[in-house]
Amino acid sequence: MRQFLTPGLLWFSAIGCGLMAGVYFAFSTFVMTSLARLGPVGATMMNAFISDIGKSLFMPVFLLTTLTSAALAVMAMFRWGQSGSVTMLVAGVLYVLGMFVVTIVFNQPLNEALTAADPASTEGAALWARYVTEWTFWNHVRTISSTVACVLFITAIAAR
Repeated sequence: MRQFLTPGLLWFSAIGCGLMAGVYFAFSTFVMTSLARLGPVGATMMNAFISDIGKSLFMPVFLLTTLTSAALAVMAMFRWGQSGSVTMLVAGVLYVLGMFVVTIVFNQPLNEALTAADPASTEGAALWARYVTEWTFWNHVRTISSTVACVLFITAIAAR
């Protein structure tokens, strides 16, 4: 059973990182551009995404991939010198910091501010303009981190 733990976690993390990278990539490359063009309606639509995401399959994948990535980083430290351990450590740390921590520290507070604002108000419009720029920047960070972590987890699989 133990011989299947690390490969299973690596595969789960690689797939989870890939799924997250795809979601973030879509938002970074066209969803936010389209929403921004809609003005207050775009802010309202983004609030609908924010509301629905917590009730979707996104959340279990988001949380479990973070946990498995962190676990793999810790496991890599105990297997230092073994094939793929450095790659596994870097992938886990990159994903946890570049995706999860960025989400909690930057994207989530922006989401909360947007949810609390009235998109039709002057203040709401100003917030939405700032939100689109700042949220999208941090989403680019999440996209890149998730993509690179996915590649590194696959590299660790291949090295084993």
